[in-house]
Amino acid sequence: MTTGRIYVGVGGWSFAPWREAFYPPGLPTSHELEYASRHLTSIEINATFYRTQTRETYLSWRDQTPEGFVFSVKAPRYAMSRRTPHDVKESIAHFFDSGVAALGEKLGPVLWQFPPTRKFDPDFCAAFLSALPRESEGVALRHAIEARDESFVTSEFIALARAHHAAIVVEGDSDFPLIADLTAPFVYARIMGTRASRKQGYDRERLDLWAARAQKWAEGGAPGDLPRICANTPKRSGRDVYLYVIRGAKEKNPAAAMALIERLQK
Repeated sequence: MTTGRIYVGVGGWSFAPWREAFYPPGLPTSHELEYASRHLTSIEINATFYRTQTRETYLSWRDQTPEGFVFSVKAPRYAMSRRTPHDVKESIAHFFDSGVAALGEKLGPVLWQFPPTRKFDPDFCAAFLSALPRESEGVALRHAIEARDESFVTSEFIALARAHHAAIVVEGDSDFPLIADLTAPFVYARIMGTRASRKQGYDRERLDLWAARAQKWAEGGAPGDLPRICANTPKRSGRDVYLYVIRGAKEKNPAAAMALIERLQK
């Protein structure tokens, strides 16, 4: 049986408290990505959410990281705030024209985060998913959709995501809707429950639980303790898993990610 690959990381790599809790003393900020990419297996780029990057920047990020490392890229907020399918399509094209595909084999999924104010509109959602390209400059693309309103907790949203092979983000340990239905050949999870009082952000039992869930997904299964809207889950021999520790006690997130990597390597 084929098992998918599991990538574990955090959101971004430039965060002042990490210069005390994660990075070695005196490490130049220009070397932070290089260091982080050798202790984690993936990073979710969030700078792309706030402004358009250049092809040269993507190439620099690619070249600073080791073989086997992957990025996920957070799509720009301006694209996610558009109100009409036409405007969305133009924004998506502009984003990919900026050179995202320059990451090459280090490009993992693109994360499309709907604002919390976005309600589920089946027509808009269908048009949005249809506008997402399958490839850019010859690089295959994977898309993950993060819905933050309860109106998305519906079988219609599951069916749309599945029809377009887009993953619905599993939002773990958060106040956002938790949808664990598998709709793509990969799983994208963001866990948000780290606490400052925990040395590794989470307690041992919680780290064990998320590691076990990631392993179950990688084997093609679905963890039985996570809620699904639809009873049927398409069977696969394995799925790649992208698991990010974000929000919560952010200063602890690298420690939690490294603890998960250690468990998954056993």
